[in-house]
Amino acid sequence: MYVYDEYDQQLLNERVAQFKGQMERYLAGKIAEDEFLPLRLQNGIYVQRYAPMLRVAVPYGQMNSAQMRALARVAREYDKGYAHFSTRQNVQFNWPKLEQCPQILADLAEVQMHAVQTSGNCIRNTTTDEYAGVIAEETVDPRPYCEIIRQWSTFHPEFAFLPRKFKIAVNAVPGADRAAIQVHDIGVNIIRNAEGQIGYRILVGGGLGRTPIVGEEIRSFLPEEDLLTYLDAVIRVYNQFGRRDNKYKARIKILVKALGVERMAELVEAEWERIKNGDSKLTAAELERVKKHFTDPAYKALSDEPAELTSARAENAAFARWLQRNVRAHKQAGYAIVTLTLKQKGTPPGDVTAEQMDQIAMLADKYSFGEIRSTHQQNLVLADVEQSELFALWQEAKALGLATPTLGLLTDMICCPGGDFCALANAKSIPVAEAIQLRFDDLDYLHDLGEIDLNISGCMNACGHHHVGNIGVLGVDKKGEEFYQISLGGNAGENTSLGKILGPSFARDQMPDIIAKILDFYVAKRSEGETFLETYRRIGHDPFKEAIYGPAH
Repeated sequence: MYVYDEYDQQLLNERVAQFKGQMERYLAGKIAEDEFLPLRLQNGIYVQRYAPMLRVAVPYGQMNSAQMRALARVAREYDKGYAHFSTRQNVQFNWPKLEQCPQILADLAEVQMHAVQTSGNCIRNTTTDEYAGVIAEETVDPRPYCEIIRQWSTFHPEFAFLPRKFKIAVNAVPGADRAAIQVHDIGVNIIRNAEGQIGYRILVGGGLGRTPIVGEEIRSFLPEEDLLTYLDAVIRVYNQFGRRDNKYKARIKILVKALGVERMAELVEAEWERIKNGDSKLTAAELERVKKHFTDPAYKALSDEPAELTSARAENAAFARWLQRNVRAHKQAGYAIVTLTLKQKGTPPGDVTAEQMDQIAMLADKYSFGEIRSTHQQNLVLADVEQSELFALWQEAKALGLATPTLGLLTDMICCPGGDFCALANAKSIPVAEAIQLRFDDLDYLHDLGEIDLNISGCMNACGHHHVGNIGVLGVDKKGEEFYQISLGGNAGENTSLGKILGPSFARDQMPDIIAKILDFYVAKRSEGETFLETYRRIGHDPFKEAIYGPAH
């Protein structure tokens, strides 16, 4: 993974010192509240319902064991003993004291972590596939390109105050969307052209929130060396023409919708033509410099399916089930990719305790070259595990509550913090997630249902990505009462689609029964081997609606 050099560390240390001074002046009454607002946002601090929330950056979801231990210390010493991994692959603390945030950031800087640009109207953390660099089917490892974007966007003087927040995602798997790039402000798909040259298919104008839109192609092939100049051009056009009078209409998706993608492309191409050969053009030397940080670890020469794995699989059905759901093939013979699920029954999705974080760091050191990835589905990944060690890892992970064999199934749900913490939320989302986890805890039933994405958001801001859940749940407020609206048919994969609202919303205590009705109807109507999404797309929306509300609707 990328290791900071002296220049990176100096920038970080200077930012920590700068914010410490800003905080001291604010607490002394020398900086007004409205003046302090952009300063704290630029350092990852929101003011939530009960306490500040500090969002720490995890660039493209990759961290090492020392960083995980540092996060555990923050949870233990400054928070309530746990942290929350978000859909942006970042980590959030919900209970720090405002005046302690500079010291937290100073502690994190010692392990090269920070909260720069995790909030505010700037370019946020670039996300990518949590299996980047370790799966055989990708075109190239997307992480160096994410790191190049990170370095370009961090402290970019021109893009510090965009009309709204700006999110970029990178995918490098042909025929798949492993990073939900179609619902980002810019989606970068790394591809090869007919001549075998590396380049990018660029999408713009995607996003969720109160106006969900699937992004559209603005360029079918961009040469490798032009990545940053083209991103510069897109964001310059957005910075110039994006609305600033209404924050609900300020995202680039609204600009693209208003202009039309053809006119947007014309403006971007005209701007790019002017700057394409400027200082931001990527040189072969710069690409090579960054790629050197992402070379393979010291893999052993091993064979797939060692005898100890075969026997353990045959002798232990629970282990075999975990292998089937939570372990994925690795590009290197004799190794495997393991997902540790943060979806323990009775625990909010994405939450992990300080003790678990320390133990995860230990597991990473013991089994996976000391590295950990966070996923946009709110789980953690150990990417380089020897197959012969899988049984031992499973036993340790199971003892920590991190080996629930439900990856990709109904209860492996995405869920925002909702009204329990977030001041923006219209309804609580965590109790809904908990009720569904408790209702559907039969593993045989979950495995029989097959892959289903259930995503829950507490408000229209869609931090829980409910629009792209096969089953989406949105918390709504009705005259002070919390209700939940269901949508069906969303998908964040290659064939991205936005869910269609099922009908009138339901009270919280009805939700498990309503989800059960939807699932029963799917089971009754599915064909052999068909997933929930495939069944929904085959038979359409109305039969599901009638099954829930009756013929009158």
